[in-house]
Amino acid sequence: MSDLFKRALSLGLGATVVSKEKVEKAVNDLVKRGELAPSESRALVDRLMDRGAEEQNQMKDWVRGQIQKALTELDIPTKETVEQLQQRITVLEKRLAEQEQQQPPLL
Repeated sequence: MSDLFKRALSLGLGATVVSKEKVEKAVNDLVKRGELAPSESRALVDRLMDRGAEEQNQMKDWVRGQIQKALTELDIPTKETVEQLQQRITVLEKRLAEQEQQQPPLL
């Protein structure tokens, strides 16, 4: 059965881009052609869907890593850094407003 599983994946049945309905149809076709026992079909569908979810998660992690790497290389500040700067600006604006209130007008 593992050989059949590998063949199914190599035929493009990786569930990262295939819906469960398409996987089930492909597995049912294997059953109809006699390449897979009906009792094994549910297990194969489940394994293909699990493998597809795993591959999808790996792809997401890889994409996140590549984006993070690009942002770091471009020296783009993180959300946390921007928030810290916003807080500092708010404090400085408040101090400036207080100083302006304490000083008489120059006119």
